[in-house]
Amino acid sequence: MYILGIWDGHDAGAALIDGDRIVYAANEERFTKRKLELRFPYNSIKAALDYEKIQPADIEHIAFSTTELTKTLERLFPQMKESYYAMRRRKSLKPRFESARHKLKYNLTSIGVLPSNTFVSKSVVERHLKSMGFANFKLHVVDHHTAHAATAAFTAPFKKSLVITMDGLGDGKSGSISILDNGKLERQLAIRARDSVGIFYEQVTNIVGMRELEDEGKVMAMADYSYPFPYEENRLANFFSVVGTTINAKYSPSQQYDMLQRIAWQMPREQFAYMAQQVLENVLIKFASNAMDRYGIGDVAFAGGLFANVKANMRVRGLEQLKHWSVFPHMGDGGLALGSAMQVNYMLNGVTNYPLTAYLGNEYSQEETEKILRADRSLLIEPQTSHQQAEHAAELIADDKYLLWFQGRMEYGPRALGNRSILASPSSEYVKEKLNLYVKRREWYQPFAPSMLQEDIGRILEYDGKGNDRFMTSAYQVKEEAKEQARSVVHVDGSARPQMVGNENPLYSELLKVIKKKTGYGMVLNTSFNLHGLPIVMTPEDALYMMKVTKTRHMFINGLFVTNRTGV
Repeated sequence: MYILGIWDGHDAGAALIDGDRIVYAANEERFTKRKLELRFPYNSIKAALDYEKIQPADIEHIAFSTTELTKTLERLFPQMKESYYAMRRRKSLKPRFESARHKLKYNLTSIGVLPSNTFVSKSVVERHLKSMGFANFKLHVVDHHTAHAATAAFTAPFKKSLVITMDGLGDGKSGSISILDNGKLERQLAIRARDSVGIFYEQVTNIVGMRELEDEGKVMAMADYSYPFPYEENRLANFFSVVGTTINAKYSPSQQYDMLQRIAWQMPREQFAYMAQQVLENVLIKFASNAMDRYGIGDVAFAGGLFANVKANMRVRGLEQLKHWSVFPHMGDGGLALGSAMQVNYMLNGVTNYPLTAYLGNEYSQEETEKILRADRSLLIEPQTSHQQAEHAAELIADDKYLLWFQGRMEYGPRALGNRSILASPSSEYVKEKLNLYVKRREWYQPFAPSMLQEDIGRILEYDGKGNDRFMTSAYQVKEEAKEQARSVVHVDGSARPQMVGNENPLYSELLKVIKKKTGYGMVLNTSFNLHGLPIVMTPEDALYMMKVTKTRHMFINGLFVTNRTGV
């Protein structure tokens, strides 16, 4: 039984499952080239069907999430979310009364689901689907945090687990605790939208001049460039209190926004970011610790946008009560399509566990890739075996060259994990600066991340053995003796956000093993194959465009080694 999941909001996308198999999952931004696309996911729905070679008539069940008031209004009046998208991404001049517009948004989104919302949302979504040829299907609505919980619970390697979700808000809630036990997922409690730590961090992101719902990771990185001070001296410390498994915000979202603006006026933004990061970490640590104590479960699965904060995840992972942990790799709203499909599959068929891989998107054959590339006469193209690619790429990386690496199926989620990556030496400051200035074109304080062989984790990281992080979902402290070899992927605080590579990606694993023979460590600098502010590339055409725009010299793509003769 095929079940299609869709999400038509922030970071829209589609996912297709069949039994306990995730057939396909991708987000609309990769098709439209608009980062964090919010339009209806026509392209990703079509791509899911095309990948499995099925038709709309083959789909009996379709699931979607979130029918709160604001989401329903946006479905009825798409120009509303287009206007917000342009403002949020700073694609338009700063609007008049910008602060008032933000307050209105916070007030409306806190309302949650009204009685007529679900009916109206279903009607709009059905209309879109029928225009694509879908018929005789049942449309299911899944609560926002139920969808997040499904992704965390059903992809974690635990038979019994505590499931914690936290984000900005959705369907009137900002978080939840559930328990998965004996094939049954049950919610225990929910956190009100008013008490959202996610909204707090979103507001901080906006106030320091960045794009909310997009640049929160920059705030996290910038926080480490403040001078440190104890939590007791943090002027934001009283914004939230945690009592047991209850989170209470001192102010309403609108009041909080005013207070944050007034406080931020008095200090450098690095210090303000540090204060916000301290609050986030403190709240999450107390809440997770109290939840584990209350329910007596030490295996914990997490989802929701707050768990994109790898520094906070590192602190939570260090809790003594936590035995094993798992963060769903597409933890934000971009994972709602898959979560909705999983929840419906659970309700209909009782499926509660899925083998999870990062590689769930589009792929392109060597033949069609070569046909596209041969049209550009400035390229030299050489077919290579997998072994030849690994050996050649390792030589270039060891020689302080960076390269574009495009292989197999596109990754699902926000991280490049060895199929749509830019790779370089983890020890070269020169290459790091070149990538930042001329290729990625991003802020200097953002760290790069490493991919490393599982067998080398203990040599490089202060590793606790609580979970194998294949998806770059947490930071770890780097051992002193490995910092020189890892200096281009270590943040100023001595941490790194690693991808731990096993046998799930044979070609990537082979590359790391060859690099280990040359350098002593199976590790590379791995950053996403995209220009700053644009989505990760999907197609060979996308890859070629970026190669030419950035004047990159070397690319390995689907069994081909490509040299750009106009590159530098």
